[in-house]
Amino acid sequence: MANELNTPFGRRLRLRRLYGGDSQRLLIVPLDHSVTDGPVTGGGRLDDLVGQLAASQVDGVVLHKGSLRHVRPGLFRETSLIVHLSASTVHASDPDAKYLVATVEESLRLGADAVSVHVNLGALEERQQISDMAAVAEACDRWNVPLLAMMYPRGPQIDNPRDPELVAHAVSLAADLGADLVKTMYVGSVAEMRDLTRAAPLPVIAVGGPRAEDDSQVVAYVEEVLAGGAAGVAMGRNIFQAPDPGAIAAKLASLIHADCVPLTPTIRTREGVLS
Repeated sequence: MANELNTPFGRRLRLRRLYGGDSQRLLIVPLDHSVTDGPVTGGGRLDDLVGQLAASQVDGVVLHKGSLRHVRPGLFRETSLIVHLSASTVHASDPDAKYLVATVEESLRLGADAVSVHVNLGALEERQQISDMAAVAEACDRWNVPLLAMMYPRGPQIDNPRDPELVAHAVSLAADLGADLVKTMYVGSVAEMRDLTRAAPLPVIAVGGPRAEDDSQVVAYVEEVLAGGAAGVAMGRNIFQAPDPGAIAAKLASLIHADCVPLTPTIRTREGVLS
């Protein structure tokens, strides 16, 4: 493990902002679904939704660059901004294809604390997605910006996207290409998830799971994910489609941050530990 002094100051600073300064776990709320599926606010204002999340101890929200025109900058005193660089829509001939629509430099100009990219392992256009992520990782190294890799086994030859071997491959690919954090599938078993997270060279954040019927199912899912050693969850629909997004976000934030080892002495990253 590298000492934290080997991690550039700017990257360490942004990681500390992302982690909120007092936890080794993360609750991230992706709001990038609007590009893929259409509006996520149910007729409400994006600014109001981000405000609810920021007030509920969510560590970070994922947004596309243009969305920031509709969100007050002051809200990011209470949460971190992750700018998503990948896009596609459900209407495309190949919805598994992803392409870059923003850059690390653009994201920095917008005030991002981190950026994220999406790679579908097994997609027909996997080659381009991996190449894009490698280029983003190089830019992140140049500008000292943390990189969240959203890695999913997803494509015409993928029968089981929760297959532990496939998910482990997705995690190792993210690490090999230079990510700081990886968001990927929960493999469905606490024991198998624990094996995966123990072997992972970087923190593993689980996807939010399918749309649940009620809050109790969401809480049970997060408890299971954490028992499997995940460093948190990145949950979208089960939060922003909830009747009260702020309430469920606060409940999950309390669960995820409870009994966490304080940020001092360590946070594990791909480059070692941060104290």
